[in-house]
Amino acid sequence: MSTFGTLFRVTTYGESHCASVGAIIDGCPPGLALSAADVQVQLSRRRPGQSNLTTPRDEKDLVQLQSGIEHGVTLGTPIGLFVKNEDQRPHDYSETDMYPRPSHADYTYLQKYGVKASSGGGRSSARETIGRVAAGAIAEKYLRQAYGIEIVAFVSSVGKVRIPSSVASQNGDEDNDDAEDILSLEYAKLLKTVTRQDVDANPTRCPHAETSERMIERIVRAKDANDSIGGTVTCVIRNVPSGLGEPVFDKFEAKLGHAMLSIPATKAFEIGSGFRGTEVPGSRHNDAFVRKANGTLGTATNWSGGVQGGITNGEDIYFRIGFKSPATISQAQSTAQYDGTPGSLAARGRHDPCVVPRAVPIVESMAALVVMDELLLQHSRKTSAALLPAITTLPPTMVLPREAEKSA
Repeated sequence: MSTFGTLFRVTTYGESHCASVGAIIDGCPPGLALSAADVQVQLSRRRPGQSNLTTPRDEKDLVQLQSGIEHGVTLGTPIGLFVKNEDQRPHDYSETDMYPRPSHADYTYLQKYGVKASSGGGRSSARETIGRVAAGAIAEKYLRQAYGIEIVAFVSSVGKVRIPSSVASQNGDEDNDDAEDILSLEYAKLLKTVTRQDVDANPTRCPHAETSERMIERIVRAKDANDSIGGTVTCVIRNVPSGLGEPVFDKFEAKLGHAMLSIPATKAFEIGSGFRGTEVPGSRHNDAFVRKANGTLGTATNWSGGVQGGITNGEDIYFRIGFKSPATISQAQSTAQYDGTPGSLAARGRHDPCVVPRAVPIVESMAALVVMDELLLQHSRKTSAALLPAITTLPPTMVLPREAEKSA
């Protein structure tokens, strides 16, 4: 479906080469100061043609806000917005009339609907993400103003070029549970402190300068060979309140995974320790509780990635998404036509040799949509519960005191 969210609902529309793409956002709280400039920041980070590492398609991606706002303030009614598709070249895709592009969505969309867009991948194109990014920018402004929430994503790998992130175990240590395999202090500090300014300082959107240079070399090598390469994006969300997530089927990490794997070209998602957590004994992996400097309960480590039992625990949330190498390349490939006749396809058009630099704001926006929706759900639950008489029949370990009772 093209709608995401329960209380903060976003419906996107548009194909890669139609007149426009955009979104309807329902459930935005009234009273939020909002302008097109607030939304444009993230759209400009997502737009094509930012460097020689991305597609040369020249789209300005200027957003127009159509409804739900008067005198720069949200009304609480649906917000409509759109972005024109201006630099269209549908003739670049005439070969897809005969050939489904390998590992692309041409074949599966035709099987699904019995009809498909004639050019550019239609709804499977990254152009569709414009509506998500615009909606995420709106959600993010509310989250920042109301809760001080920060969301920062960055490129953590391109191909086999990776930001150094852990104190790696030595070969032959498979039976040694005490061998080091933890986040390095440098990487842990990066997760705590990295800003969007740090990320945007390099064209790869990797905040580690040395690694960024090697990433550039890898992307250019793929581009010069008319090929492509994949990579990963890591995202950290700071200052998220505890208690978010709707067990059991809509756990916080499940909603995050749903959101991230709905982004085009994604193939993997992990949160916290992820797959590395399968290699560490529970005695080292468990996050012990401690009293924080502000007097609240927290954890000494954060293998959980800020989520336990499907519910946020107040620690930083961090996760990683894997993006495959872009399917559309200009290199000739042996394949078959729709009728099964063998042939060779060399796609034309303008394509990213690596999508991860432009995926960064998309990841941030989808993270904002998840947090926004979960906050509204939890706020509605707490507000409803606050209307009931105080609970006096349960032991103190089973119920939290209400805010009014704390201050009494």
